[in-house]
Amino acid sequence: MAAELMADASASAPDRLDTLTSWNADWRGLRVAVLGVGVTGFAVADTLTELGADVLVVAPEVDDDRARILEVIGAKLLRHPLDVVPAELEAFAPEVVVVSPGFHPDHPVLEWAGREGVAVWGDIELAWRVRDKVNAAEWILVTGTNGKTTTVQMTATFLAANGLRAAPCGNIGVPVLDAVRDPGGFDVLVVELSSYQLHHLPTVGVGAVHPWASVVLNIADDHLDWHGSFEAYRAAKAKVYENTKHACVFNRADEATRRMVEDAEVEEGARAIGFGLDVPGPSDFGVVEGILADRAYLDDRRNTALEITTLAELEPRGLDAPHVVANILAASALVRSFGVPVGVVHDALNDFRLDAHRIETVAVAGGVRWIDDSKATNPHAAEASLRAFGRVVWIVGGLLKGVDADALVAAHVGRLRAAIVIGVDRELLVAAFRRHAPELPLFEVIADDTEQVMPEAVALAASVAAEGDTVLLAPAAASMDQFADYGDRGRRFHEAVRTMLGGEADGDSAPLDPSPEG
Repeated sequence: MAAELMADASASAPDRLDTLTSWNADWRGLRVAVLGVGVTGFAVADTLTELGADVLVVAPEVDDDRARILEVIGAKLLRHPLDVVPAELEAFAPEVVVVSPGFHPDHPVLEWAGREGVAVWGDIELAWRVRDKVNAAEWILVTGTNGKTTTVQMTATFLAANGLRAAPCGNIGVPVLDAVRDPGGFDVLVVELSSYQLHHLPTVGVGAVHPWASVVLNIADDHLDWHGSFEAYRAAKAKVYENTKHACVFNRADEATRRMVEDAEVEEGARAIGFGLDVPGPSDFGVVEGILADRAYLDDRRNTALEITTLAELEPRGLDAPHVVANILAASALVRSFGVPVGVVHDALNDFRLDAHRIETVAVAGGVRWIDDSKATNPHAAEASLRAFGRVVWIVGGLLKGVDADALVAAHVGRLRAAIVIGVDRELLVAAFRRHAPELPLFEVIADDTEQVMPEAVALAASVAAEGDTVLLAPAAASMDQFADYGDRGRRFHEAVRTMLGGEADGDSAPLDPSPEG
């Protein structure tokens, strides 16, 4: 009977799904399975039950409080390890499966849905379909390997400074569905998108997003264990440019982003706008003799430029690091496409501060700077951080997620005073240092106790750092091997530095044998 019901659903569902392009469409009784019940999954379930859909949430683990709330809002809950397709899910015969970002493309439930012809949506497609609940805000899409959150926050800040109701949302921590359903409504949603979310986003049809503007900030190896290849990861990121209406912003220093724009199917009239740290050409944003300049949004862009701000003004607020300047230029390009004056951007930057754990100064003592860039969770982000400083004592390591950090080590050993390696993937990093810098003082933190990792790393750094050095926590790796998240890793670094500067740290430890690996 369940198989017959599934066959009927797969035959009729596509026609009905094509009509579901508004909050006011008829969602009643639509059978939807929601995979996962984290922040995103809960927002999906809450939205769909409000719309009158028949919702079954399936998750390996659900805390009791969230389970009670799901019951109150009218969603069914199935706790299941999801190593196989649950019989209860098959019997439910969903017309749509909405998947949370953490589920791999080859997950058994997603493969089953594909075989059965069941539509698979992500939360972004659902949010786009129901975006008109309060008022249909314009969307600005931001993705890239690094810098997404900073750029999203800057973009929203600049828009708000111009009197627009702007919401930073998406992968930044606030589900897009929560922004869509906010009773106050917004003029613009600035949406941070991870490659996981983009994987499930269609580029054609009624579920395809048509953004006002879009940007891929950069592209480098990351999340290869999830996507399976760099090509698949790149293809997911490139989706943000599809159907863009006004501005496709790309990184002039990253040729891959330019090619993404060239290959994208955009709406007529959409412009390609480059940004970079070099002198900008017409239709670009860049830097001229320390001045951040707009040569895209002015009439005489072939002969003149508009000043946004200067490196000298950014320096006191810690916004002059090259990768941060690139983020400022990208955010400026996005909001200039929306008509925000350069003067508004300049003034808004006066009050802007970077998030915690993003090249954050923890302390300066004895001529040594202690910098927390725990959010540098991959080699590309760590490279940007390393380039921002001179002589560095580098605290590096964690969970490398299948990414090879050898090239990163080779490129930056010349600026290192010493390296301190933490995390479960230490052997790969230690081998890279021995190969490329056999004389470099190299230390390994072997403590398994989370409480001891940062105190030991900080004590080692203090034992070798000299006046003028920067001790830089830029792990180039994820944190979940030893810490709750990158924020926990950064907070523990702060605590260890403060304790050490109070004279309580033990600096005794022996360096590794610096001889090269054979």
